[in-house]
Amino acid sequence: MSSVAKNHSEKLPVLSVENLIVSYGSNKAVDNVSFSIKKGEIFGLLGPNGAGKTSTLSAIEGLVKPQSGNLLLEGTDMQKHPAEAKANMGVQLQSTSFQFELTIDQLIRLYAGLYNVQLARRDILNSLKEIGLESESGKRFKQLSGGQQQRLSLFIANIHHPRLLLLDEPTSGLDPQSRRQLWDTIEQNRRNGGSILLTTHSMEEAQSVCDRVAIIDHGKVITVDTPKGLIEKHKHDQRVRKVARGKVTLEDVFIGLTGNEIRE
Repeated sequence: MSSVAKNHSEKLPVLSVENLIVSYGSNKAVDNVSFSIKKGEIFGLLGPNGAGKTSTLSAIEGLVKPQSGNLLLEGTDMQKHPAEAKANMGVQLQSTSFQFELTIDQLIRLYAGLYNVQLARRDILNSLKEIGLESESGKRFKQLSGGQQQRLSLFIANIHHPRLLLLDEPTSGLDPQSRRQLWDTIEQNRRNGGSILLTTHSMEEAQSVCDRVAIIDHGKVITVDTPKGLIEKHKHDQRVRKVARGKVTLEDVFIGLTGNEIRE
Protein backbone atom coordinates (compact mmCIF):
# COMPACT_ATOMS: atom_id res chain seq x y z
CA MET A 1 0.00 0.00 0.00
CA SER A 2 1.40 3.42 -0.93
CA SER A 3 1.96 6.03 1.78
CA VAL A 4 -0.81 8.18 0.28
CA ALA A 5 -3.29 5.28 0.30
CA LYS A 6 -2.24 4.33 3.83
CA ASN A 7 -2.73 7.88 5.12
CA HIS A 8 -6.15 8.01 3.46
CA SER A 9 -7.09 4.70 5.10
CA GLU A 10 -5.92 5.98 8.49
CA LYS A 11 -8.29 8.97 8.21
CA LEU A 12 -11.35 6.92 7.28
CA PRO A 13 -13.77 5.87 10.03
CA VAL A 14 -13.33 2.21 10.88
CA LEU A 15 -17.10 1.81 10.57
CA SER A 16 -19.61 4.03 8.80
CA VAL A 17 -23.32 3.27 9.12
CA GLU A 18 -25.25 5.47 6.70
CA ASN A 19 -29.06 5.75 6.56
CA LEU A 20 -29.53 2.11 7.59
CA ILE A 21 -33.04 0.64 7.36
CA VAL A 22 -33.90 -2.87 8.54
CA SER A 23 -37.48 -4.13 8.38
CA TYR A 24 -39.22 -7.34 9.38
CA GLY A 25 -42.42 -7.37 7.38
CA SER A 26 -44.23 -4.14 8.18
CA ASN A 27 -42.10 -3.51 11.28
CA LYS A 28 -39.25 -1.07 10.66
CA ALA A 29 -36.78 -2.13 13.36
CA VAL A 30 -34.01 0.24 12.22
CA ASP A 31 -35.17 3.52 10.72
CA ASN A 32 -32.55 5.59 8.90
CA VAL A 33 -29.77 5.07 11.45
CA SER A 34 -26.40 6.74 10.87
CA PHE A 35 -23.22 6.86 12.96
CA SER A 36 -19.50 6.28 12.56
CA ILE A 37 -16.69 4.86 14.68
CA LYS A 38 -13.14 6.23 14.62
CA LYS A 39 -9.98 4.18 14.78
CA GLY A 40 -9.15 3.31 18.39
CA GLU A 41 -12.61 4.35 19.63
CA ILE A 42 -14.93 2.48 21.97
CA PHE A 43 -18.45 3.34 20.83
CA GLY A 44 -21.53 2.37 22.83
CA LEU A 45 -24.98 1.73 21.40
CA LEU A 46 -27.59 2.22 24.12
CA GLY A 47 -31.31 1.64 23.97
CA PRO A 48 -34.25 -0.06 25.70
CA ASN A 49 -35.34 -3.56 24.72
CA GLY A 50 -36.71 -3.52 21.17
CA ALA A 51 -35.06 -0.19 20.34
CA GLY A 52 -33.16 -1.55 17.32
CA LYS A 53 -29.73 -2.28 18.81
CA THR A 54 -29.63 -5.98 17.96
CA SER A 55 -31.00 -5.44 14.45
CA THR A 56 -28.34 -2.80 13.83
CA LEU A 57 -25.62 -5.17 15.03
CA SER A 58 -27.08 -8.01 12.97
CA ALA A 59 -26.95 -5.89 9.83
CA ILE A 60 -23.32 -4.95 10.52
CA GLU A 61 -22.45 -8.60 11.15
CA GLY A 62 -24.13 -9.59 7.89
CA LEU A 63 -26.78 -11.72 9.58
CA VAL A 64 -29.71 -9.71 8.20
CA LYS A 65 -30.00 -7.86 4.89
CA PRO A 66 -30.89 -4.17 5.19
CA GLN A 67 -33.66 -2.74 3.02
CA SER A 68 -31.41 0.24 2.30
CA GLY A 69 -28.39 2.12 3.57
CA ASN A 70 -24.62 1.77 3.43
CA LEU A 71 -22.24 -0.13 5.72
CA LEU A 72 -18.58 0.69 5.18
CA LEU A 73 -15.55 -0.86 6.89
CA GLU A 74 -12.69 1.59 6.34
CA GLY A 75 -14.37 2.61 3.11
CA THR A 76 -15.08 -0.91 1.85
CA ASP A 77 -18.73 -1.72 1.13
CA MET A 78 -19.56 -4.52 3.57
CA GLN A 79 -22.60 -5.64 1.60
CA LYS A 80 -20.71 -5.98 -1.67
CA HIS A 81 -17.66 -7.59 -0.02
CA PRO A 82 -19.09 -9.61 2.91
CA ALA A 83 -16.21 -12.10 3.13
CA GLU A 84 -13.63 -9.33 3.44
CA ALA A 85 -15.78 -7.57 6.03
CA LYS A 86 -16.22 -10.67 8.17
CA ALA A 87 -12.50 -11.41 8.00
CA ASN A 88 -11.82 -7.99 9.52
CA MET A 89 -14.45 -8.15 12.28
CA GLY A 90 -14.62 -9.99 15.57
CA VAL A 91 -17.93 -10.73 17.28
CA GLN A 92 -18.73 -11.59 20.89
CA LEU A 93 -22.39 -12.34 21.47
CA GLN A 94 -24.19 -12.07 24.79
CA SER A 95 -24.54 -15.85 24.90
CA THR A 96 -21.85 -17.91 23.24
CA SER A 97 -22.45 -20.89 20.99
CA PHE A 98 -19.08 -22.53 21.58
CA GLN A 99 -18.84 -26.30 21.67
CA PHE A 100 -19.27 -26.95 25.39
CA GLU A 101 -17.35 -30.24 25.37
CA LEU A 102 -14.16 -28.75 23.91
CA THR A 103 -11.37 -27.57 26.18
CA ILE A 104 -10.06 -24.03 26.22
CA ASP A 105 -6.93 -25.14 24.39
CA GLN A 106 -8.98 -26.93 21.72
CA LEU A 107 -11.29 -23.94 21.19
CA ILE A 108 -8.37 -21.54 20.75
CA ARG A 109 -6.69 -23.85 18.24
CA LEU A 110 -9.98 -24.36 16.38
CA TYR A 111 -10.73 -20.66 15.93
CA ALA A 112 -7.11 -19.77 15.25
CA GLY A 113 -7.23 -22.30 12.43
CA LEU A 114 -10.47 -20.88 11.05
CA TYR A 115 -8.85 -17.44 10.84
CA ASN A 116 -5.55 -18.87 9.57
CA VAL A 117 -3.71 -17.56 12.64
CA GLN A 118 -0.52 -19.42 13.57
CA LEU A 119 -0.24 -19.86 17.34
CA ALA A 120 2.55 -21.81 18.98
CA ARG A 121 1.94 -23.49 22.33
CA ARG A 122 3.88 -20.72 24.06
CA ASP A 123 1.70 -18.08 22.37
CA ILE A 124 -1.45 -19.77 23.68
CA LEU A 125 -0.10 -20.05 27.22
CA ASN A 126 1.02 -16.41 27.24
CA SER A 127 -2.40 -15.31 25.99
CA LEU A 128 -4.19 -17.37 28.62
CA LYS A 129 -1.96 -15.85 31.29
CA GLU A 130 -2.97 -12.36 30.15
CA ILE A 131 -6.67 -13.17 30.60
CA GLY A 132 -6.18 -15.09 33.86
CA LEU A 133 -6.88 -18.56 32.46
CA GLU A 134 -3.37 -20.03 32.32
CA SER A 135 -4.26 -22.80 34.78
CA GLU A 136 -7.56 -23.63 33.07
CA SER A 137 -6.42 -24.63 29.55
CA GLY A 138 -7.44 -28.27 30.03
CA LYS A 139 -10.94 -27.43 31.29
CA ARG A 140 -13.97 -27.83 29.07
CA PHE A 141 -15.81 -24.63 28.19
CA LYS A 142 -18.90 -25.73 30.15
CA GLN A 143 -16.77 -26.00 33.32
CA LEU A 144 -15.81 -22.33 33.28
CA SER A 145 -17.54 -19.63 35.31
CA GLY A 146 -19.53 -16.93 33.55
CA GLY A 147 -16.68 -14.44 33.85
CA GLN A 148 -14.16 -16.95 32.53
CA GLN A 149 -16.40 -17.77 29.57
CA GLN A 150 -16.76 -14.09 28.73
CA ARG A 151 -12.99 -13.48 28.92
CA LEU A 152 -12.32 -16.46 26.67
CA SER A 153 -15.05 -15.40 24.25
CA LEU A 154 -13.55 -11.92 24.01
CA PHE A 155 -10.08 -13.37 23.43
CA ILE A 156 -11.34 -15.62 20.62
CA ALA A 157 -13.29 -12.77 19.02
CA ASN A 158 -10.04 -10.82 18.93
CA ILE A 159 -7.76 -13.72 17.98
CA HIS A 160 -7.22 -12.44 14.42
CA HIS A 161 -6.73 -8.81 15.52
CA PRO A 162 -9.79 -7.48 13.67
CA ARG A 163 -10.18 -3.83 12.74
CA LEU A 164 -13.59 -3.80 14.42
CA LEU A 165 -14.80 -5.74 17.44
CA LEU A 166 -18.56 -6.07 18.04
CA LEU A 167 -19.61 -6.81 21.63
CA ASP A 168 -23.24 -7.51 22.51
CA GLU A 169 -23.75 -6.82 26.23
CA PRO A 170 -20.32 -8.31 27.06
CA THR A 171 -20.63 -8.02 30.84
CA SER A 172 -24.27 -9.04 31.26
CA GLY A 173 -24.68 -11.23 34.35
CA LEU A 174 -21.11 -10.83 35.58
CA ASP A 175 -20.12 -9.99 39.14
CA PRO A 176 -18.35 -6.65 39.76
CA GLN A 177 -14.85 -8.16 39.78
CA SER A 178 -15.37 -10.02 36.49
CA ARG A 179 -16.97 -6.94 34.95
CA ARG A 180 -14.03 -4.68 35.88
CA GLN A 181 -11.57 -7.28 34.55
CA LEU A 182 -13.42 -7.41 31.24
CA TRP A 183 -13.40 -3.61 31.06
CA ASP A 184 -9.61 -3.73 31.44
CA THR A 185 -9.42 -6.24 28.58
CA ILE A 186 -11.58 -4.02 26.35
CA GLU A 187 -9.41 -1.01 27.16
CA GLN A 188 -6.26 -3.01 26.37
CA ASN A 189 -7.76 -3.90 22.99
CA ARG A 190 -8.27 -0.20 22.28
CA ARG A 191 -4.70 0.63 23.33
CA ASN A 192 -3.52 -1.93 20.81
CA GLY A 193 -5.30 -0.01 18.04
CA GLY A 194 -8.63 -1.82 17.96
CA SER A 195 -12.02 -0.17 17.51
CA ILE A 196 -15.03 -1.46 19.43
CA LEU A 197 -18.80 -1.22 19.06
CA LEU A 198 -20.65 -2.48 22.12
CA THR A 199 -24.23 -2.62 23.28
CA THR A 200 -25.01 -2.41 26.95
CA HIS A 201 -27.86 -1.75 29.38
CA SER A 202 -25.37 -0.57 32.00
CA MET A 203 -25.03 3.19 32.15
CA GLU A 204 -22.07 2.73 34.50
CA GLU A 205 -20.39 0.62 31.84
CA ALA A 206 -21.13 3.13 29.09
CA GLN A 207 -19.77 5.99 31.16
CA SER A 208 -16.67 4.09 32.30
CA VAL A 209 -15.68 2.41 29.04
CA CYS A 210 -17.08 4.30 26.04
CA ASP A 211 -15.52 7.30 24.32
CA ARG A 212 -18.85 8.12 22.68
CA VAL A 213 -22.34 6.68 22.88
CA ALA A 214 -25.46 6.78 20.74
CA ILE A 215 -28.92 6.40 22.27
CA ILE A 216 -31.34 4.62 19.96
CA ASP A 217 -35.09 4.16 20.41
CA HIS A 218 -37.90 3.04 18.12
CA GLY A 219 -35.28 2.36 15.46
CA LYS A 220 -33.91 5.91 15.40
CA VAL A 221 -30.74 7.44 16.83
CA ILE A 222 -31.86 10.15 19.27
CA THR A 223 -28.49 11.61 20.22
CA VAL A 224 -24.73 10.94 19.94
CA ASP A 225 -21.91 12.36 22.04
CA THR A 226 -19.41 11.54 24.77
CA PRO A 227 -21.08 10.41 28.01
CA LYS A 228 -20.14 13.73 29.60
CA GLY A 229 -21.30 15.61 26.51
CA LEU A 230 -24.70 13.90 26.60
CA ILE A 231 -25.20 14.94 30.20
CA GLU A 232 -24.25 18.55 29.43
CA LYS A 233 -26.40 18.62 26.30
CA HIS A 234 -29.56 17.27 27.93
CA LYS A 235 -29.31 18.20 31.62
CA HIS A 236 -31.83 21.02 31.26
CA ASP A 237 -34.32 18.95 29.22
CA GLN A 238 -37.55 18.81 31.23
CA ARG A 239 -37.94 15.08 30.55
CA VAL A 240 -34.50 14.51 32.07
CA ARG A 241 -35.04 16.86 35.02
CA LYS A 242 -38.28 15.04 35.81
CA VAL A 243 -36.52 11.70 36.42
CA ALA A 244 -33.28 13.04 37.92
CA ARG A 245 -32.64 12.63 41.62
CA GLY A 246 -30.07 15.30 42.28
CA LYS A 247 -27.15 15.74 39.89
CA VAL A 248 -28.06 14.56 36.37
CA THR A 249 -26.46 11.26 35.37
CA LEU A 250 -26.20 9.42 32.07
CA GLU A 251 -28.95 7.10 33.27
CA ASP A 252 -31.22 10.11 33.85
CA VAL A 253 -30.56 11.27 30.29
CA PHE A 254 -31.24 7.78 28.96
CA ILE A 255 -34.54 7.36 30.83
CA GLY A 256 -35.61 10.94 30.17
CA LEU A 257 -35.16 10.55 26.41
CA THR A 258 -36.51 7.00 26.05
CA GLY A 259 -39.22 6.98 28.74
CA ASN A 260 -39.50 5.06 31.99
CA GLU A 261 -41.97 2.39 30.89
CA ILE A 262 -40.68 -1.20 31.12
CA ARG A 263 -39.98 -2.79 27.72
CA GLU A 264 -40.30 -6.50 27.05
